[in-house]
Amino acid sequence: MEDILRPIYQERASNRNTMGILVMEKNKKISPETDNFDSILLVVVKELEEKWIVKHYEFRDQSAALHVIDRDLLEEWIEKSGYRRAVEWIINGRIIYDRNEYLADLKETLRVFPCENRKLRLTIEFSKLTRSYIESRHLFESGNYLDAYSRLLRSLHYLGRISILDKGYHPEVLVWNQIKRIDPEVYKLYEELVRSTEEMNKRVELMLIAIDFAINQRTEVCASHLLEVMCTRDAPWGFGELKTHPGVAPYMYDLVSVVEYLASKDIIEIVLEETKNTSIRHRKYQVTKK
Repeated sequence: MEDILRPIYQERASNRNTMGILVMEKNKKISPETDNFDSILLVVVKELEEKWIVKHYEFRDQSAALHVIDRDLLEEWIEKSGYRRAVEWIINGRIIYDRNEYLADLKETLRVFPCENRKLRLTIEFSKLTRSYIESRHLFESGNYLDAYSRLLRSLHYLGRISILDKGYHPEVLVWNQIKRIDPEVYKLYEELVRSTEEMNKRVELMLIAIDFAINQRTEVCASHLLEVMCTRDAPWGFGELKTHPGVAPYMYDLVSVVEYLASKDIIEIVLEETKNTSIRHRKYQVTKK
């Protein structure tokens, strides 16, 4: 296979801008990890104007996809879970060219999964989980049970990814196979939701209780990145100030849900400050002092 692919990547390997090249090969008939191509070629370059170029090839009875990726974009994907397939390619792919051991070092970083990286990823997934859970609860309370069920499935997906991250692994594309191995309790919640014979409203009601309990168990670990950011100063934070903090950028769009959830659990407290209008006060936030 590599001999067939060589003409596709050979020219790029001789380019000084190229940091490394790896190949990920399909090993099952159905392969979401490779977008069902027989082979994925990942070329990481130091600088790329378009940031991400994709080309598809076919030869004999085989297919291949070439992904040329700017190094900074790839590292952003890894940090913020922007494109999970790329992470799998690096973890499971075979290096065929490596300048200064760039890809080898990247593989090792992903294997070790440093605590700070994991902490950020946990808060990113937690922010999505709280938004999805809160939306599901509101939909249930307004009688929209099918929409609430749909959001609950999404909530379980985020909860599953959190359980994988918390145990020091990177979530894979086929996440439920991974969850079944790593966290049977979360997998059981998923089975109970999709296989239950209860009426829809009762099924959603019971699952909301179960997910709320599961979130409560993980809140301290999952919210630690945000709470550490908030503790970098003594004064309360206006929401706009917090949203624009560089450390919060990866989950800024779901920040309001995290803050709302943490405030409801008294982990964050609301501080009201006077404005020029005596009937209106600024709403600010700070970590609750224990």
